[in-house]
Amino acid sequence: MSQALIETVDLAVRFPTGRLALDGVSLGVPAHEFLVVLGSNGGGKSTLLRCVAGLLAPTAGSVRVAGAPISDCTGRALRDARRAVGMVFQRANLVHRRSALANVMTGTLGRHHTIATALGWLPRQEAALALSCLAAVGLRDLAHQRAATLSGGQAQRVSVARALAQQSRVLLADEPVASLDPEATQDIMRVLVRLSREEGLAVLCVLHQPELARRYADRVIGLRRGRIAFDDRPEAVSDREMAALYESFAA
Repeated sequence: MSQALIETVDLAVRFPTGRLALDGVSLGVPAHEFLVVLGSNGGGKSTLLRCVAGLLAPTAGSVRVAGAPISDCTGRALRDARRAVGMVFQRANLVHRRSALANVMTGTLGRHHTIATALGWLPRQEAALALSCLAAVGLRDLAHQRAATLSGGQAQRVSVARALAQQSRVLLADEPVASLDPEATQDIMRVLVRLSREEGLAVLCVLHQPELARRYADRVIGLRRGRIAFDDRPEAVSDREMAALYESFAA
């Protein structure tokens, strides 16, 4: 755990309704690892990601990202700590009228607090970095293409490049392929794996598809009713254990 870029210890989240969404979740994700979290709807996957991203304060336990205690931070300290976390969501959420390059450059705004950026101008000095991030996801040639004209898979790769432009050490992906066709799904998964292995990012990815976890993950965690049901290499997890994630929650 001491070498982990993402670390949670005894993490618990209880909502005002009384529902315990996470119950004693401890995990660590080092650099170069692609970790997939599986589980049914309501099992705690998205709650875990929100805690790691600093978007939700846990009821108990702690979260550290790149050494910073995110769960204990507030205000400016929290904003600074969250700069170490890049996020990719189910939808790309690009500004359609802007180019792919401009969308990626918005990922740098956390480092720039000026009147110009407050008025919507992008920092030109970040253009070279943004281009390199597009190159990292295989889209440098589409840098000046309007986001509205991109395919779903291309748009999602731009959102990954935008997260990279934050220069974060951690990448969180919340069902990043849920709305993509099979070919685009494989493209995105290969990009995420390559970023973990070649760029040294710690990648925590929430998925619904066990078959993708088996094919791409270095390690897979199963969440059931807010608790870790298994934490192992994909090949060490049986089909029955995978299926039980969904069966037991519905029971």
